[in-house]
Amino acid sequence: MNKYTVYLALGSNLGDKQKNIEETLDKIEERIGSITSLSAFYLTAPVGFQSENIFVNCVCEVITHINIYELFSITQDIEKEMERAGKSKNGQYADRIIDIDLILTGDLVIDTSELTVPHPRFHTRSFVLDPLYEIAPELIHPLLGKTVRELRAELNRECSSGKQ
Repeated sequence: MNKYTVYLALGSNLGDKQKNIEETLDKIEERIGSITSLSAFYLTAPVGFQSENIFVNCVCEVITHINIYELFSITQDIEKEMERAGKSKNGQYADRIIDIDLILTGDLVIDTSELTVPHPRFHTRSFVLDPLYEIAPELIHPLLGKTVRELRAELNRECSSGKQ
């Protein structure tokens, strides 16, 4: 299979958050592919639930040859190994040791019960758009036809006008 680029968003708000992210990045390099770009680590408040635990978030660009479904399965396995208690269900979020979201990969669009690419909400979340903008501002959302730069500017305008 040919190599391709995938963007993964990582987040942690329990334990040694930075260490959790760094350990996850090591596992991604071991099992998925070469991390060719990594954003800074961002400190962000939880979105969609109440918690006193601040998140550490980042986005990485990975070059891989692994089938996208297998790649998704590996990210789920890494979360389990890192002792993530459970996945979010029906919009019910909770604190987590690690969260790995497959954000997008080129113009690939997948919409199944197990996997949705591009991630259906990444363009509405500054904790994903800000680090993604840092490493890939001209990346185009395949469904919206807008760059990460444009999506981030739109989200910032919405936030500053109080719509979010």
